[in-house]
Amino acid sequence: MSLPPGFLDELRTRSSLSQVVGRKVMWDARKSNQGKGDMWAPCPFHQEKSASFHVDDRKGFYYCFGCHAKGDAISFVRETENVSFMEAVEILAGEAGMPMPERDPHAVEKADARKDLADVMELAVKWFRLQLRTGAASAAREYLERRGLPQEVCDRWEVGFAPDSWQGLWDALKGKDIPDDLIIGAGLAKPSTKGGKPYDTFRGRIMYPIRDARGRAIAFGGRAMDPDDKAKYLNSPETELFDKGRSLYNVKNARIAAGKGQPLLVAEGYMDVIALSEAGFGASVAPLGTAITENQLAMLWRISDEPIITLDGDTAGQRAALRLIDLALPLLEAGRSLRFAMMPEGQDPDDVLKSSGAGAVQKIVDAAVPMVQLLWSREIEGKIFDSPERKAALDKSLREKIKLINDPSIRSHYGDAIKEMRWELFKSKPKGGGMRVAQRGGGGGGQWRGQWGSKAPQGPTAGAKSSMLAASGNESTTEHLCEAVVLAAFLTCPEIVENFESGLEAMTCADQIHGSLRNLLLRHAGQGSDALNDKIRMALGPDALEDLLLQSHVRLTPSVRNPGNAEVATTAVATGLAQLEAVRGLKDEVQDAADDLSGEADEGLTWRLAEAAKAADLAQRVGQEDKAEYVIADNGARLDREQVAKSRSMFDQIDFSKGGKKSQ
Repeated sequence: MSLPPGFLDELRTRSSLSQVVGRKVMWDARKSNQGKGDMWAPCPFHQEKSASFHVDDRKGFYYCFGCHAKGDAISFVRETENVSFMEAVEILAGEAGMPMPERDPHAVEKADARKDLADVMELAVKWFRLQLRTGAASAAREYLERRGLPQEVCDRWEVGFAPDSWQGLWDALKGKDIPDDLIIGAGLAKPSTKGGKPYDTFRGRIMYPIRDARGRAIAFGGRAMDPDDKAKYLNSPETELFDKGRSLYNVKNARIAAGKGQPLLVAEGYMDVIALSEAGFGASVAPLGTAITENQLAMLWRISDEPIITLDGDTAGQRAALRLIDLALPLLEAGRSLRFAMMPEGQDPDDVLKSSGAGAVQKIVDAAVPMVQLLWSREIEGKIFDSPERKAALDKSLREKIKLINDPSIRSHYGDAIKEMRWELFKSKPKGGGMRVAQRGGGGGGQWRGQWGSKAPQGPTAGAKSSMLAASGNESTTEHLCEAVVLAAFLTCPEIVENFESGLEAMTCADQIHGSLRNLLLRHAGQGSDALNDKIRMALGPDALEDLLLQSHVRLTPSVRNPGNAEVATTAVATGLAQLEAVRGLKDEVQDAADDLSGEADEGLTWRLAEAAKAADLAQRVGQEDKAEYVIADNGARLDREQVAKSRSMFDQIDFSKGGKKSQ
């Protein structure tokens, strides 16, 4: 069976040699460098103890310095599985998700035709380069000089010029007896619709040859010299040689430079790639006038595990980066991702090099952010999260994006990273002041009085005083006890933190140590008990945990006496948070009353204070009596004990890594 042209190239592009070989060998961790695709192991083809078998994952070849075995992924499968060439191709194609092509009796003819097309393209490269030295190209040479491309640079990059004539290249190729179908098939000319001679595809343009990973000229990119031309840049049409979505400008040279340790940079255009390469960033490539495709992304990862997307600092560049995130998320694998280096506003890499030099570009590259950071920035940019509904919308959007990730480990780590950034954005802040409209006063002339500039209250009546005194008690002590019990329950069973994140975030701790413990729980509970305890000891000292858990009112609680029991810990947390809400609700009512008491309002305030006191008292008794029937929530509604047992629903239960709520 003959394979169609390009099939094996595509198969080798999609297949990772280190993954294929890794099924048969144990890599030597001391000698191997996975980030550079430089892997070493004992040879699978002969008996040895040392690691003399070398895999160059970027180039796709292996070599043993002992037995001198060498080859690519196909030959490795043939040798180790004892199969034929076509069987090895079928095995690799199945793993790469590529359907085997139907039998093609004309495959050899097509391969010969592709070679002929490539030969014609080389003739075109030479002809365009010669035209750049003619008088007709003087304006083009001046433009290139202004852009920092003197003649020697143009020679290195084989830059040429297409004269503004209808059949200049056509006549030159026909003079070498090139058949019409090859010239048109290579995309160098188009048939006339008026019955005349075919005409050149490129006219009046600076020409940039596009070569594939094997170094063959497969297409051209042409930059118009006429500022009024409808297409500033024009690529060759799709041909047997050229598939725009499967090609990258400068891919061969970039692969070589990346193999020597340079970071792989992805720019937007030809000039950016040339400028970056000339400035020392040799591993630079560009897509060909379109957004990066899935096939191009696979090519990038074939060269480097973490390409750096260096996009222009304009709106279009930012939009392209954000589109790329959605494309890349389902394709992420362990150790394989993207980073993003955004140029200053209104500048591309070429601009930065000209204005600030290679050092400035290096700083931007060094500061490239991981993809999860750009995903987060995209979802929060320009938005205000001042309501539960807006926060919920953010959570939903992030869950939907993270659900796109197929690898469960990466999905989990993305969830942890998003939680960390979410905590930083929504972490508890002290209540702010501001304008608050007060009740109309009896002698105020009918005007509404705000908090600022109003007269001092004249003092409550005897009825209001008695209500405040009856309700107050020692709320500070109660709050401290509740906080300690809640924190202890979380510490003995940290896996329940994710079920109560919103409630824990909103818990304003009066005690500084309690506040620090709350923050550490929010940030590190997902890492497990041991890691969490280590973080606490590092942050607060070796005795912080013992000081909390050995307090008399804490060590006797069921959650501390039954560490690791999620059901007991959940009940303790739900009850404790409800108590805190009730107690602090009473304090707020008392404070509001102190501001608002005046004249005829006393009886209404007395009723409000009495109701708040009842709520606080009932919540207190729930914590003390196991058989209490009711607990009062923060809105004054009664919830029976069965509802308290299910009180997880009172709090945000986001599990970002799984894209939804935790099961009850």
